Amino acid sequence: MGEDMAKGEVRQLMVGGDEWKVSENPKQDREWAQRYPEKGEFVGGLISEVVTPGFDWRDHEYMTIALLKKLFGSDQRKRITQLTGQLLNISQMTSSSSTNSGPYGPVFQLIPGVQSYDWGKTIAQGSLVAQFAEATSESHFKREDGKPYAELWMGTHSTLPSSIIPPNGEGKNEYPTLASYLQEYPNLVGDKVQERFAGSTSWKGELPFLFKILSIGKALSIQAHPDKELARRLHAEKPKMYKDNNHKPEMAIALTKFEGFCGFRPLKQIAHFIEIVPEFQSVINPNDQLKSSLAKVKSASSIDATETKKLLREIFSALMNAEESLVKKSVSKIAQRYESAINSGKASTLEVEEDLAKLVITLNAQFPEDVGVLCSFVLNVVHLEPGQAAFLKANEPHAYIDGEIVECMAASDNVVRAGLTPKARDVQVLVDMLTYEDSPSDEKRMQPQPFKPDQSSANAHKYTQSSNDAPSLLYDPPIDEFSVVRTVLQANESETHRAISGPSILIVTAGKGSLSAQISSSHTFSVDTPGKVYFVGANTPITLQSTGSDPLITYRAFVEA
Repeated sequence: MGEDMAKGEVRQLMVGGDEWKVSENPKQDREWAQRYPEKGEFVGGLISEVVTPGFDWRDHEYMTIALLKKLFGSDQRKRITQLTGQLLNISQMTSSSSTNSGPYGPVFQLIPGVQSYDWGKTIAQGSLVAQFAEATSESHFKREDGKPYAELWMGTHSTLPSSIIPPNGEGKNEYPTLASYLQEYPNLVGDKVQERFAGSTSWKGELPFLFKILSIGKALSIQAHPDKELARRLHAEKPKMYKDNNHKPEMAIALTKFEGFCGFRPLKQIAHFIEIVPEFQSVINPNDQLKSSLAKVKSASSIDATETKKLLREIFSALMNAEESLVKKSVSKIAQRYESAINSGKASTLEVEEDLAKLVITLNAQFPEDVGVLCSFVLNVVHLEPGQAAFLKANEPHAYIDGEIVECMAASDNVVRAGLTPKARDVQVLVDMLTYEDSPSDEKRMQPQPFKPDQSSANAHKYTQSSNDAPSLLYDPPIDEFSVVRTVLQANESETHRAISGPSILIVTAGKGSLSAQISSSHTFSVDTPGKVYFVGANTPITLQSTGSDPLITYRAFVEA
């Protein structure tokens, strides 16, 4: 029992001026005890002879703080300090990761959670969420045919918190939550990160980000996520609907080909669609003043930002608040018209490109006669190839349509919906909250930069060449809560990531290899199955090694302060 509780728990006991300590390396512990037996004798003897007669400290190979607290009550511990005339000083050793990482060390495996939503992918559709969930046997995940698996959650969010797999079989099916463990061992997060994101409330081990894998089989709702101020208000007014008081900017990185709505189309495009698509025009039903304004937009070389916001809001509000019967009739009519033209080989006669017409048909098949179908003429359609990314600010409309992605966001689960969903809609809140900024679809894509490795990395030379050849790329959105590193290592290639000053979560999405913390050999993990997830403590350099014939691909979400 003593050994299990001791591993990784590095403490020093100061009693009567003497020190007795344990490290997370059992071999070092034994060597230290042999070299200075009198100190162990002093503490152990004090406990057994004065406080608890009959207790033999030598029955426990290691004396840890956790064991001390478990074996002796507070009154007995006070008695120890009284007898020695000194405070029993239980303090964390300083400096390296090996001395402040708790009993599981600076790196350990996590059990992610799985969410099943209607828009997810089934086993037959090749859901990566389901495949990745199976990689962790401790999750006891059992696949069900026909069930859509939508999201794999990695983090500390209370809705679906990750748990820890104790190394070396410790714990015997007891899996502490990551949040509770970080609260007990905050050095894994780092003082600066904790101070920056804990706020004025008592910190309970929460990470400022939530990391996910999404398998998208059909469109998600037309939605936006509130900024901090609105999140606090919505949470106060409707706590059951909006469970968090935090904002939720998010970033999507494609694992497969991806399609989604992201932000408003340029106003000129929207004005053009109102003019040429009769069903869309009938729903917007522009009055003479709006018609005049849109005519000026089409001919203008530039448009004032304030005027753009005003017109976008007017158009979007008209769409979202249109009479339901008119929406149903118009959506049904346009979908039938487009489908008839495509099936008869006359797509070229349509007023819009064939891809857009097919999207309207697809969305109507998924959500018949829904107002969200007409958002195809208002919102940008963004396509991403694997490795490409898009960032979505708070208060920006979007909807994922198809594909599989890595997603990272500020730790919140607030969603304001208004279309393409069977869930509760909050149309007026959505209309009021949006920023109404327009831009071309290609401006929504992020440009990752090389993430330079530790100087000792075996592949450091690759970062002196073209950035396109960099094995690790950094996706760094303009917010504080998170960044993501994508690493692609070819067969037998290795890379040592620099020590990051905050916590991180890493998932393997392809290939085989190993993950090692640069502390001791006891912190090496065999990465034999895509889907395995690991937590890496603050200030811990790690080495990734590819051992399979296919590239090893990992994604690592982190925060620094």
